[in-house]
Amino acid sequence: MNKPRRFHEKLSWLLDNSIPLPGGYRIGLDGFIGLIPGLGDFISSLLASLIVIEANQAGVPRTVLMRMLINMLIDTAVGSLPVVGDAFDFVWKANQKNSALLRQYQQSPERTVRRSLLDNIVFILVVIAALVLTVMLIGWLIGLLWQRIQGA
Repeated sequence: MNKPRRFHEKLSWLLDNSIPLPGGYRIGLDGFIGLIPGLGDFISSLLASLIVIEANQAGVPRTVLMRMLINMLIDTAVGSLPVVGDAFDFVWKANQKNSALLRQYQQSPERTVRRSLLDNIVFILVVIAALVLTVMLIGWLIGLLWQRIQGA
């Protein structure tokens, strides 16, 4: 007998997997909502936040909630890019990831917290590395420009 699906499972299915495509791949409404100029990504983020709110109400620790927010952040940030972001919305499936995190936490809390902490640390390190590389690239470009100005 199938047990009834919880709200987060229904919502994540609707947003990420409700539309079957040929070949067995599934997409959801999230990608289509994201196509609405200006409002789409905002609406998608609002809907995705309902899963995080449910997790918070279920007593999920901050470490796991942070991982869920990172999934949403990636979805929103990359999803807001023209064309590439729209395709990304159909593939990333942040809502399914967050629904799975809530389910995993309910089944194995300690393991999910440890894994989430590790994932959060890796994400933060990657962001820091990207920022440092960006600053270094800008500094290098300014140096090249300065050399050109001085040589002219």
